[in-house]
Amino acid sequence: MGKERFSTFFGHMRRLGSKSDRWKSIYFVRYSPILFFILVFILVLNILDSLFTMVLIDLGGKEFNPILHSVIALHGDRFWIWKFFLVSVSLVLLSLHRELNLIQKIVIVIGSIYLIIVLYQIFLITHLRTPSL
Repeated sequence: MGKERFSTFFGHMRRLGSKSDRWKSIYFVRYSPILFFILVFILVLNILDSLFTMVLIDLGGKEFNPILHSVIALHGDRFWIWKFFLVSVSLVLLSLHRELNLIQKIVIVIGSIYLIIVLYQIFLITHLRTPSL
């Protein structure tokens, strides 16, 4: 059984099997724990961003991203499904192109931007809530 090795984002992918068994090949993709953490962290921040966006809209806030604003107008509270799908697919595409050093930096920048956005939303939520008497 032959082994072929491919590089992937922070890891390696191997195909087991011979060339005649190409359609029966099995792929194993190994990613580093750091990459896995960053990708899961971005997905969690994406979910928190969607949740906090809904809370802020309920508190009288407005979505400034014109694309997301249109999706919210069309789909209401279900906008998070589209947002989650779009971010997930984007992360998968970025992770498949790990060989480019720029991609690694982009993933870190995306995570940092999401963290700043979520922290800002938490700040807004805590300061926009009016205490009940």
